[in-house]
Amino acid sequence: MIKCWVFNPLNRFVYTMRLCVLVSLSGCYATQAENMSEHDNFDHKPEDRWRFVTDQVMGGVSTGRLRFDIFREQPIAHMIGDVSTANNGGFIQFRRKINAPQSSSGIKIRVRGNGEKYFIHLRTSGTVLPWQYYQASFEASQEWRTIRIPFSEFSGSSDWLDKLFYPSLIRSLGIVAYGRDHHADIMVSQAGFY
Repeated sequence: MIKCWVFNPLNRFVYTMRLCVLVSLSGCYATQAENMSEHDNFDHKPEDRWRFVTDQVMGGVSTGRLRFDIFREQPIAHMIGDVSTANNGGFIQFRRKINAPQSSSGIKIRVRGNGEKYFIHLRTSGTVLPWQYYQASFEASQEWRTIRIPFSEFSGSSDWLDKLFYPSLIRSLGIVAYGRDHHADIMVSQAGFY
């Protein structure tokens, strides 16, 4: 017996609309990329640079929020929410468009959180599809600490991406709670390059 898979036109329409939303969101973070010569410490109107996005843009059900606040006299970004893998979802994130200095070796963030694993997602000029990125994980402990992640520790989200990338190709940086059902609670006081 030969089985034949028929593509429902309504499913195709829904898929196409989700793809269009994701493609449009991938370019909406700023009118142009900004140089992040060393770091962003979330002062001077960070809401103009950083955007909060959940998997609801593609039909997921994860929820959360991003607040810019002052914690012990330092500006911070505070992301909190519940990540759910239901309905093919599984992320909340905040990100900004950037141009990395050519001399960069990796990402540096100052962070504290609830002990969960989080991710840095980098998009480059070669990550043209919404689900393409380079990622590296880190743990956000309950104490403030500075984490350095060399670019060599980032891996591509698909086999279509090159194994390595040049810093000059980086176009955006995201801090992401991703991939499993969990409660996210992370504060970041500095994000940038070293």
